[in-house]
Amino acid sequence: MLDVSRTTDTVLMVRPYDFGFNEETGLDNQFQKRLEMSEQEINTRANTEFQAMVDILRAEGVTVLILEKPEPFHAKLFDAKQVPGKVPDAIFPNNWFSTEHDGTLITYPMAAMNRRHERRPEDVEKLLRANGYKIRNVINVGKLDETNRFLEGTGSMIIDHRAEVVYAARSNRCDEEQFDNFIRLRFYEQGILFNTKSVKGTPIYHTNVMMSIGNEFAVICLDCIYDKVEKKQVQSSLEASFDVIEISMDQMENFFCGNILQVNSAGGTPLIVMSRCAFEGFTKEQINRLETHGKILSMDLTTIESVGGGSARCMMAEIFSEKK
Repeated sequence: MLDVSRTTDTVLMVRPYDFGFNEETGLDNQFQKRLEMSEQEINTRANTEFQAMVDILRAEGVTVLILEKPEPFHAKLFDAKQVPGKVPDAIFPNNWFSTEHDGTLITYPMAAMNRRHERRPEDVEKLLRANGYKIRNVINVGKLDETNRFLEGTGSMIIDHRAEVVYAARSNRCDEEQFDNFIRLRFYEQGILFNTKSVKGTPIYHTNVMMSIGNEFAVICLDCIYDKVEKKQVQSSLEASFDVIEISMDQMENFFCGNILQVNSAGGTPLIVMSRCAFEGFTKEQINRLETHGKILSMDLTTIESVGGGSARCMMAEIFSEKK
């Protein structure tokens, strides 16, 4: 096993300048809901929730880098033939890029056409370098103009950097061939793929809404893994390294209890970030177990969760790159 951290003290977040209901992603994201309010009000509320989350994280000693709205018609798209349009899900950057301990910045193929406009690797690299982080390599998983086989970053994959194991739920946003490509590309020891079903019988759209791993704990909805062999494999693998906290289908689908993330303060204090909805969804016993692993930070993300179908974890792209 590598002697590397599973968690980081730095996250990158994207200010929600175009936030709203995404018609394209709504086709397979059952967590999205329409609110009876104007686009402007939705965007305003999302920005308020976003800034409050940034302030809470920074107050606890977490380094938060913010990627602001790009200049009009920025020329950093992978497909230069496409005219940049609105990016209602740009607030969820962990789907299109991730970083690794060796200074590699990785970008991923996105399923929704309008989400492909979110990819701004040059801007991310510039922001990281400006803040003293080393970027030694920038690579893309799959073809730059991929249209069929998708892999949406750490939304689709839960990476255990220390044990070199990657967990992923099959879906339209997690292609098996692309997943295997990522494992080989990054020399991970093992990739564990499994099938899931929601209450409605459809695949869970992103793995990070049904499971999360911290430094010494894992939260997972095992009930959505319907194949007994796959469920046992995932459970056994997690129990070898983590204190496993199981959540129910209701906690996953209606409270975002799986969409949480452990980070650290600059001083090394472990923190567990989640929405207020997730905090209220956990049982008292589960909260007590989580608190043995870190201080819980919860914040109101009602608008972002409802309209975007993603929660606290989706909003943070972890920065593992070494600082100069």
